[in-house]
Amino acid sequence: MFKNKSGKVNPDTTDTLIGVGTVLEGTLKSQAGIRIEGTVVGDIVSSGDVIIGESGRAQSNIAARNLMLGGQLDGNAEVTGKLTICATGVLNGNISVGSLIIEAGGAFNGSSKMAAATKQETSAVKQEKPAS
Repeated sequence: MFKNKSGKVNPDTTDTLIGVGTVLEGTLKSQAGIRIEGTVVGDIVSSGDVIIGESGRAQSNIAARNLMLGGQLDGNAEVTGKLTICATGVLNGNISVGSLIIEAGGAFNGSSKMAAATKQETSAVKQEKPAS
């Protein structure tokens, strides 16, 4: 009755919400996006985006396309796209990211590694540069 007939999951949608007052212990895997307003203790793997809201807490290692951090993450993050640490966000751990944004007030305690740009990203940058 509720099944997606195509069987494909859109990674641009958020299909999982961990609400305020909820504690999840264990590994969380999703092909779509995840929003955390409660607490997760365990690894998080998503083909989409992971959002940790202001009330969200995670003691996790996270692998995702993009990560927006408004709450607290104690653990490592491997993000192929963009990691944004909002003004209320705190990240205690090491990161490997495509790009990193830390808003004023956000905190990052750890080491960072910038992943090499993919060929497609490199081509897009080359095309944007004006000819000299």
